[in-house]
Amino acid sequence: MAVQLNHLIVMVRDQENSAKFFTEILGLPVATRFGPFLVVQTANGVSLDFDEAEGDVTPMHYAFLITDAEFDEIFGRIRERCVDYWADPGQRRPGVINRHDGGRGVYFRDPNGHLLEIITRPYGGGQS
Repeated sequence: MAVQLNHLIVMVRDQENSAKFFTEILGLPVATRFGPFLVVQTANGVSLDFDEAEGDVTPMHYAFLITDAEFDEIFGRIRERCVDYWADPGQRRPGVINRHDGGRGVYFRDPNGHLLEIITRPYGGGQS
């Protein structure tokens, strides 16, 4: 059986603002509407389906595997926007990136408090 992840529902306070943040910072295509969702498509076919929460948003973690060139572009946008970033998910190493498994990685938060991560190599020697 070939099980594949198809989509994730991302709960947010403002669909338009959140989808725009993701697409702009990650360099993804503009979100499209599907029913109550604003859908952001990633290169590997997994979509992030933004839905508005009634009440508080529980922060989640979303990690994106990207190329070295994409890292430079995205990290440049993170710095241009003065978005805080960390080398670790515990946010104990601010203002630096990590170099796990011979790649580069960084963590940052979206406007809803979701912890986003960009990495250029899968952790633990996994294959992409």
